[in-house]
Amino acid sequence: MPETQFTPAAGRFLPTSAYDRLLALLTREATWRAKLLEALAPQPGECILDVGCGTGSFAIRVKQSEPNARIVGIDPDPEARSIAAAKAQAAGVEIEWLPGFAHDAANFGQFDKVVSSLVFHQVPIEEKRAGLAAMFKATKLGGLVLVADYAEQRSWLMRQAFKIVQSADGRTNTQPNADGFMERELMRICGKPLDAVWGLDTPTGRISIFSAIRANR
Repeated sequence: MPETQFTPAAGRFLPTSAYDRLLALLTREATWRAKLLEALAPQPGECILDVGCGTGSFAIRVKQSEPNARIVGIDPDPEARSIAAAKAQAAGVEIEWLPGFAHDAANFGQFDKVVSSLVFHQVPIEEKRAGLAAMFKATKLGGLVLVADYAEQRSWLMRQAFKIVQSADGRTNTQPNADGFMERELMRICGKPLDAVWGLDTPTGRISIFSAIRANR
């Protein structure tokens, strides 16, 4: 994906300002974000990177749950970062919002934990691979990598529901996720099968959470 191109958070046809409302309406957001935060388990003094932070909802929630953690959010979309900064200011929390794609994750230093949510289904295959690899590279040895996203859609019903996402984000980038790309690529990176630790059926398809420890150099 060229450095200046990305799929906006709300897809190709709606403004980024609509993203938060869409997420709440169509993804059972409160449920999966709570589970993702539980899996992240932020601790005092930790440095945590949110890759593809979008409008900042999860990064803000992490900071609120552990004020003594350092939170950095990266996203290529200046409008999304602007919304995120305004939301953080309104919430009274300090977060670093920086421009960057998923494949840039390792350029911001080493982190105790690196997380992304609903990013990889929107990007081309090469960016999926580069972004996941960069997330692991940005994580300290023994640190935690967490990914929440639309992964393999195993049931007929969820594959039909996922067509809503595909209509907004395009079939080319989204179909590999529905066909199991995330599971295969994470297995390749980790050297062993990596099944989702949790999943949730939503009106737009099944959202899965993957958790891995960076165990190699």
